[in-house]
Amino acid sequence: MRPQNQDAMPLPRRSERNPKGQYLPGVSGNPGGSPEATRRAFNKRFLLDLAEDWQQHGREVFKRVRRESPAAYLKVCALLVPREMKLEHSGGVTAMTDEQLERSLEIIKELIAQRDAGMAAKVIEGETLDVVSHGDNSGSD
Repeated sequence: MRPQNQDAMPLPRRSERNPKGQYLPGVSGNPGGSPEATRRAFNKRFLLDLAEDWQQHGREVFKRVRRESPAAYLKVCALLVPREMKLEHSGGVTAMTDEQLERSLEIIKELIAQRDAGMAAKVIEGETLDVVSHGDNSGSD
């Protein structure tokens, strides 16, 4: 007689399969589920619980940890920053048509001209005066 593994899944009963050995509709061949699905379900429940806890206590705990344990606070902040950031360049100037390139150059030239005109403008120093009108405000003399 073989020793039984307590952690092993029990073998399916014959009534759960058809004569070809296939599982009958509605019967799972893996009642424990896949490890990936189990992990996803656990992660989802954990994140929902964490979100609920954050709603109730988050800001206060956040402030207290920042004051009382700045090293732990900074560690959590650092862990939230991605280690790498993947940037993809798609198209750019090489994907532009000749018309798009010409229009872009026109716009750049206009912007440079506006900037240069602004730099050449003379600034007049002065102060504002409040003007109080006396008499008729109708605009006619």
